[in-house]
Amino acid sequence: MADAMAADGPRRCRRLEGETARAVLANADTLLFDCDGVLWRGEAAVSGAAETLSRLAAAGKRLCYVTNNSGRTRLAYTEKLRRLGFPPAEPRHIFSSAFCAARYLRQALPPGAAAYVLGSPALAAELEAVGIPHLGPGPAALPGPAPKDWVQAPLDPAVRAVLVGFDEHFSYAKLCQALRYLLRGGPDCLLVGTNRDHRLPLEGGAGIPGTGCLVKAVETAAQREAFIVGKPNRFMFDCVASEFQVDPARTIMVGDRLDTDILMGNDCGLTTLLTLTGVTALDEVQGHQDSGCPARHSLLPDFYVDSIADLLPLLGE
Repeated sequence: MADAMAADGPRRCRRLEGETARAVLANADTLLFDCDGVLWRGEAAVSGAAETLSRLAAAGKRLCYVTNNSGRTRLAYTEKLRRLGFPPAEPRHIFSSAFCAARYLRQALPPGAAAYVLGSPALAAELEAVGIPHLGPGPAALPGPAPKDWVQAPLDPAVRAVLVGFDEHFSYAKLCQALRYLLRGGPDCLLVGTNRDHRLPLEGGAGIPGTGCLVKAVETAAQREAFIVGKPNRFMFDCVASEFQVDPARTIMVGDRLDTDILMGNDCGLTTLLTLTGVTALDEVQGHQDSGCPARHSLLPDFYVDSIADLLPLLGE
């Protein structure tokens, strides 16, 4: 495929290089990075990524990290960045779906209201950090052998929200309890999901079901739609904008997924940059480019690079 995709259409994606790259970087004061597939894969940093971000920071760019992963606290992300050699980051620079969900519920729930959580200890920790009582993390068993037992398990009167994140202990027992809270509270009981990522890719082409599968199960049982705080919902960008003075016209969203990272960036008026070190291949971008579908065009990035390290030669020593 040619470096520049020249097909006519409402949006045109091209390789970020040369003078164009210098102009794009010079115009930006903030870069938002997805993490897995962009900065690292698992526990290994993408080659050259740490040095690239160090040079961006040295050039005075604000670096923030926006991730749909709800399995780590913001502090854990700062520690991983340090461990992999990236420039130092404070928790306030990390915008995970766990943190954004806690922030949303703090705004939406009345004082003293609790959340029933299908999620990780990290998700529970972010709720604790903003003072939201919670219950639910960890394994759960059905309270008896028959359906009549399942619907008689005690419900906490303080619960006013069901929050669904990635939960390795997701079970029928938890699904039953979530449904019971939602039926009891009706529209006054919020249903919130951290993200709709349907599959989490692993090395070698393997994958595991993502949070979106769990959110869909609860939505199907409750026959209602969850509010999603993670990408591509602009709520995650609004969290960044409420913490920092961010000008969308001077902000670059860097990601590896078209339907989350790039779509959010496009919807929020950011410059979007796709890296090919993650889940998206260039022929997928070309397919969207060549289609006559406006919805598919909304997934197109402004630019792409093979790796974020491609920017190193533009940043000097």
